[in-house]
Amino acid sequence: MTRITCSDYSPDQFQSEEIADLGEFLARHRPAWCRVRWIDVLGLEQAEVIRSLAEKYQLHPLAVEDVQHLVQRPKAEDYPGSGDQPGRLFVVARAVDPENGRMRTEQVTFFLGRTTLLTFQEAPGDIFAAVRHRIATRGSRIREHDASFLLYSLLDAVVDGYFPELERYSDELEDMEEAFLANPDQGASRKVHALKRDLLTLRRAAWPMRELVAQLLREKHECVSETTRTYFRDVYDHCAQIIDLIETYREVAASVMETYMSAVSNRMNEIMKVLTIISTIFIPLSFVAGVYGMNMYIPEAEWRGMYGVFWLICAGIGGGLLWWFHRRRWI
Repeated sequence: MTRITCSDYSPDQFQSEEIADLGEFLARHRPAWCRVRWIDVLGLEQAEVIRSLAEKYQLHPLAVEDVQHLVQRPKAEDYPGSGDQPGRLFVVARAVDPENGRMRTEQVTFFLGRTTLLTFQEAPGDIFAAVRHRIATRGSRIREHDASFLLYSLLDAVVDGYFPELERYSDELEDMEEAFLANPDQGASRKVHALKRDLLTLRRAAWPMRELVAQLLREKHECVSETTRTYFRDVYDHCAQIIDLIETYREVAASVMETYMSAVSNRMNEIMKVLTIISTIFIPLSFVAGVYGMNMYIPEAEWRGMYGVFWLICAGIGGGLLWWFHRRRWI
């Protein structure tokens, strides 16, 4: 179910409402005091909602098509104003969306105008809750700036959403390494491969996100203020930090996998050593028993104490071999 929220604010006033009747909402004008209007669409199941908003705010058809095509690479596209057509900056970002223990990314799209920002979120769950709280707080920095600063704040929230997941992977890698050294099991390799796959998913999203923010920093747009472009530097730094962490954790994951293979190999070597020692001890014992049990003259037939002597000889051979192994530091 698609949910639409409209937030109007200025330095002195704030108003937020959930839109039940989209037609009635689009027919009325925004309040006179409103400096920035933010329309957030959560869920893209109802295509008519996207079409209605596109017609009202004169969104470019190519950009609207990208909103519904959910495999877009993070990017920024400039649609300059001409005549009655207002200028728009179209931005595609990818947010972290862990689902049922699997890592996936969610497409979030933005249409920035001079006083209006439209956002479209793919999956249920509000990743912008913290930004909403800041807007509702009187005297917050967002309330003091224009719509482009709101775009910065939302992109910053998207990028910062990567850090908790990376922190979780860091803890998992530490736990895996300790567990592998203590007791490597057959399911360990699957856990590492799943974690490396999740890190690869984050990497595929984080690299284009850095390019996106770099483009916003490099290219000027009529709807982005110079103040906001300065703040985009902070988002770029966060993107670079995220990429560094991802590369570091991928190397750690590879190291953990090597640790697992080494632990398994050491465990196998210990098992083979024990089996080899047992085999080495029983080889001479098998020889003695074979000779003693052959169909030939048996001393025990005339002297019953010879059976005990046989076991003493076997025990002496086995004990002698164990002493020699110990002296050679093989055991």
